[in-house]
Amino acid sequence: MKKIALFILTITIMTSCVSKKIYTELEEKYDKLRGNNEVLFSENQDLIDQKKALQESKLKLQSEIDQLASDKDRITNAVDQLEEKKRKLEVEYENLSNLSEQQLSEKAEENRKLLVQLQEKESKLASESERLEKLQSELNERSARVDQLEGLIASKEAAMQRLKDAVSAALQGFEGKGLTVERKNGKVYVSMENKLLFSSGSWAVNGEGQRAVVNLANVLSNNPDIDVLIEGHTDNVPYGGKGVLIDNWDLSTKRATAIVRILVNNNVSAEQITAAGRSKFMPVASNASSSGKAKNRRIEIILAPNLDAINDLLTE
Repeated sequence: MKKIALFILTITIMTSCVSKKIYTELEEKYDKLRGNNEVLFSENQDLIDQKKALQESKLKLQSEIDQLASDKDRITNAVDQLEEKKRKLEVEYENLSNLSEQQLSEKAEENRKLLVQLQEKESKLASESERLEKLQSELNERSARVDQLEGLIASKEAAMQRLKDAVSAALQGFEGKGLTVERKNGKVYVSMENKLLFSSGSWAVNGEGQRAVVNLANVLSNNPDIDVLIEGHTDNVPYGGKGVLIDNWDLSTKRATAIVRILVNNNVSAEQITAAGRSKFMPVASNASSSGKAKNRRIEIILAPNLDAINDLLTE
């Protein structure tokens, strides 16, 4: 550019000194040079643009090269791992190839034994599963029976409580006269001392005692599923009377059957009733005192629920 400017300046100075023809020639050269300069400038600009594009392309290529290098390292590592696996497999194969026929036979026999054991265990497991299912079925049946049994027992307990309440209400006027009513062991116990029922040495029931027994009969006649046990008891004083009786065994039994007859005559089923004489052998108090002897001389009426349904359930 400096050369061109100098040239133009020279031309300008010389213009005044040269002829028009020379000036024209110089002007044409100048125009040509200027045209060449513009072409060179354009080419230079193109070269700059190409250089920039080449630099960008270089950067892109460098990035691709870096990525390819990374991929190469990864692939190389994978190849190395595969080569290591291949080497191990070759070693294992070599080891297997070196096994003798006897070793192979031994391993086959060992595998056969293991298979037999497995089959035996599977068979045993199937048998155990079948037995478990059977036990579970039996357990379910027993659980159902237990539930049914508990229901029956609860029903009997409730019925016995209602019976006890009814007996207590019927005999309320005789309490304090040697008569007690209590519920224990699933049964109702009515205890009547002899002073309420009999004269000394007698088995004839007096009027007061008959009224008490009749009141009890009114309750029992409405409960035909109740078992009634009548027990006669004496003190330890030997029977001294005469006649058909021999000893306290006879006396206790006679008194028990006397109560039975009153109950039967007042609509209590004879099939419900059992009479027993206990004599002196089941005292409730000491016979060393007169009050203790009075307590031992008694009639016990034991009312128990009919347990046939429960027994049937238990024996199924």
